Amino acid sequence: MTEINIGTVDVYVVRQTSTGLQILVMRRAQGVRCTGAWEVVHGRIEPDERPEQAARREVVEETGLVVERLYNVCCLPFYLGKLGVVNMAVVFAAFVAAEGDVRLGEEHDASAWLPATQAADRIAWPRARDMIRDILQLVGSGDAGPLEDVLRIFG
Repeated sequence: MTEINIGTVDVYVVRQTSTGLQILVMRRAQGVRCTGAWEVVHGRIEPDERPEQAARREVVEETGLVVERLYNVCCLPFYLGKLGVVNMAVVFAAFVAAEGDVRLGEEHDASAWLPATQAADRIAWPRARDMIRDILQLVGSGDAGPLEDVLRIFG
């Protein structure tokens, strides 16, 4: 029997600018999985963490940025063939300050703040493009409107 594990978070780091929302994308460095692929913040949920805690921690570790507001977007399954496990990633949109320098960890060698459509074009994973569209629909105005009380985790 194949195990199902809720084990990771995908975090779309978003900032509001005078020209609209921008999403942070990062390129995977040499010597790590998926070298050269552009992605968003991704990481494991530690045994003592809730998914939203893991999201905040991973954003700080991978970008040096502090999450001001966090929104729940969805959950995405992905089969990890080497482990024989269906992993469920909890997906978040994390708003950060419009100003602030990105400090990449060792997993990434480049980053870019891009308008949503350009971020979707650059990102490697097709489901990530769908998530960007969902984020625009859910929080594209800067908040979740009538869904705020359900989707906003904190901030």
